[in-house]
Order: sequence, then C-alpha cells, then structure tokens
Amino acid sequence: MARAIKRRGTFTAAPAVYGVSVEQTPLHIWYPAGSRVELLIFAGIHGEEPDTTVLLSRALRSLHQVSRACAVILCANPDGVRHGTRGNANGVDLNRNFPSANWTSDPVTHRWNVDSDQRIELSPGQQPCSEPEARALAEVVDDLKPECIVSLHSPLGLIDDPDCTDLGELFADRSGMPRTVLPNDTTPGSFGSWTKDIGVPTITYELPNSSIWEMLPVHLPIMQDLLEKGLEVVRKTPRGRRQAATR
Repeated sequence: MARAIKRRGTFTAAPAVYGVSVEQTPLHIWYPAGSRVELLIFAGIHGEEPDTTVLLSRALRSLHQVSRACAVILCANPDGVRHGTRGNANGVDLNRNFPSANWTSDPVTHRWNVDSDQRIELSPGQQPCSEPEARALAEVVDDLKPECIVSLHSPLGLIDDPDCTDLGELFADRSGMPRTVLPNDTTPGSFGSWTKDIGVPTITYELPNSSIWEMLPVHLPIMQDLLEKGLEVVRKTPRGRRQAATR
C-alpha cells in the first residue's frame, strides 16, 4: 500500500551508510525488511544524471513501509551530483572503475551534448576500484548477493538487458522503451561489464531525454511497483512462464 501523497516528503526509514565518497560524503543505502535481497536498485552513478536519483527517491518515499526485498541506493556518486559533473571529485568516471575483465587505463570520453560530437575526457581511475564510491558499491554487491540489479541512467531512453530477463521485458512493455543489448567493448570497466563477469544479471534502465516532470507519470509507477513487490512484479504477471528474474 502506498503512502498518502502528503506524507511523501520524507522517507519511512533511515538509511544505513555503506561507505564514504572522495569528499567524505556518506554513501547511503536502504536495506530491505527481509534478509533475502532479490534486487539491488541504484541511481546517480553519473553526477550529470540527477533525474535518476529524483525518480528513485520519489518511488522510495511513496512506500508505506520498508521494501520487502529491494536494497536501494539513491545516489552512488553524491559528490558528482553536488558538483554537476559526470565523474566523481577526482575526475573519474565511476562507471569505468569496476574490476571487469575488460577494464583499461585508457581515458574515457562522453558527449558534451547528446547531439554533439564534441567530447569530454575523464579518467577510468588509476586501477579498478581505485575510487571509494566504486569500491563501496562493489562491496555491497559482494555482501548482499542480489539475484538481479537495476541500474538507473539517462538519457538514452532504452532498456539494456544483456541477460534477456523477464524483468527487462516487463520494463520495456510498461515504459514503451526498446529493449536492447549495448556492446560491452565500448564500456570497459563499467558496472554492467563487471557484474556480467561475476554472473549477476544487471539491467540498465535508461531514462529518456526529457524533463523529470514529463517522465514521472510513466516511470514512477514502474519503480514504485518494483520496490513494493520485488521480483513478484514479474512472477505475478499474466504470463505464467515468468517465474524468476532470468529465463
């Protein structure tokens, strides 16, 4: 059951701290009520994507009680969000700092604008997990052992689902965004590359290139259902063959 809207200005429970950022900002996580973690859902690993944090925060604040089976990280890169930079306070793209087999020390770039060929250069870090934010997030995955992970990004407007999960299919059906598989060779050291290496299904939920206010009516109910029901959101769909996160 959802909270009354007038009560959604605060959270139903306080978060725990799973680490600190470069600038010593606490890294917050909301643990599920149960001991079993079906899903880890996180946002804000790129500081230029604060819309992901706003969406996930609104979904979390809509819950009447703590999520039964979902662990939630609203902002994996708080220094970057605060400064409005894609990377962390060290100028490292955290989503290229994970210990995947394809990690490389080569600089990484991203577009200055989504429709521009001009690019900004960032570091992938001195070595895998050199950054406290990436290291702490990797430790969370190792400790919680979630069945599936959902990573919120923007602004590509798609569902990146390399394991062809039923949950990814559900996201695409409900959001109207296409489901695809983005190539790992273009994202060395990414969180998704690393979790693929260790065998944890990971879905990248890429919000579209539009304002958060335009997105909320479509994407907030999806995230709220996910937090309330965990993987039951898949199991209780009419398609009887959906019995788990993965096929």
